[in-house]
Amino acid sequence: MSSLRHPSVLLRLSAAILAVALVAVPAAFANMHEHMTNTFKGVKVNAGTVTHSTENGKMHLTLSDDFVPPDTPDPHWQVVDSKGNVFMLQRLMIKENKVNKSITLPADVKDVARVQIWCAFAETLLGEASFPKPVR
Repeated sequence: MSSLRHPSVLLRLSAAILAVALVAVPAAFANMHEHMTNTFKGVKVNAGTVTHSTENGKMHLTLSDDFVPPDTPDPHWQVVDSKGNVFMLQRLMIKENKVNKSITLPADVKDVARVQIWCAFAETLLGEASFPKPVR
């Protein structure tokens, strides 16, 4: 009798496959809580999107690789929640002309309907991208 046909070998093999599946399946679905905006539209920002994700109970926003930062003095991340509350957040540009492409939202931001790039110097909306429905 082949060793693969022996009931105890089949039982162990089945258990091993089940154990791998139980580990792999939740990991595959871990990123299902990601949401993406439409493309930015505005006077200075017209490319790129934002991805929302949740990790360890905290909301994160990340700009896509095709996002082009505006050539303005003081651009900031800004979000608008489902009730219309506006939260000005971190500067978009950081040292040495690098882009702050990912931020963690403060706990007082309960959901996000729109992401904006705001020029704090000129107090002007430079571009906006919306989620299909508010994300939490």
